Amino acid sequence: MTNASLMTFNIAHGRGLSFYQGFHSEKSIKKNLDRIARVIDQNQPDIVALQEVDECSHWNKHINLLDYLQEKTGYPHAQHGVHNTRTGRKRLAYGNAFLSKHPILESTVIPFGTKTLGEKGFMEVKIEVDGRTLEIINLHLDFRSRKTRIQQIAQIIDSLKKKRLDDNTTLPPIICGDFNTSSRMSRDALQQLTRQAAEHADYDYYPKKKRTFPSHFPSRSLDFILAAAPFSITSVDVIKCYASDHLPVLMKFGVAKALPLKA
Repeated sequence: MTNASLMTFNIAHGRGLSFYQGFHSEKSIKKNLDRIARVIDQNQPDIVALQEVDECSHWNKHINLLDYLQEKTGYPHAQHGVHNTRTGRKRLAYGNAFLSKHPILESTVIPFGTKTLGEKGFMEVKIEVDGRTLEIINLHLDFRSRKTRIQQIAQIIDSLKKKRLDDNTTLPPIICGDFNTSSRMSRDALQQLTRQAAEHADYDYYPKKKRTFPSHFPSRSLDFILAAAPFSITSVDVIKCYASDHLPVLMKFGVAKALPLKA
């Protein structure tokens, strides 16, 4: 059995619990990043999927958040997936990202659209863990509109179908991130993704009941990890902390070594 752990964590551009990162000094942003790094250090996930990670943006002093977190946590592998860019005096470059204890073999970034502010997207990576190739989709969906989220889910379903047709994949991708909707909304993104992905794999979502937002008084579940057989879920925890307005979700899982390796 190959065992591993995955954390999904929306780090809110390094602003901590405040409403806007632009209100912070460079020192304050780095202090918040230090809190995030401590959460990762304390839990030691094999793989960390991050959302709202700036590469170079005016509103948090052009700090490369992934570089900073990688240096603080000591993870040997990192990959940035920028899906929102804006040039000019008020430059923006941010998206999703990964930290990993294991080699990242491939990475693809798919923006959902072409907006220069508030654009969301998803990131696909292949990570080698104990000789197995794990595929992980790290997404961040729109927070304003259910209709938009459903359209974004359709793009992810298209990607799953393409993998089934064109890729010699032996393990279904793990899907994680900030869905910006709860599991109780049957017509919204999480439930729709679970149902529509059934053609590719029989996914289930985690956590079931624990809430992830807002972190100071959690009342909603927005952050999830989806997995399907042959993955076996050992544990799922929502980590209590005040490093972001979202709480991280940590899943420990295994997969049988007897299954065929990816070619």
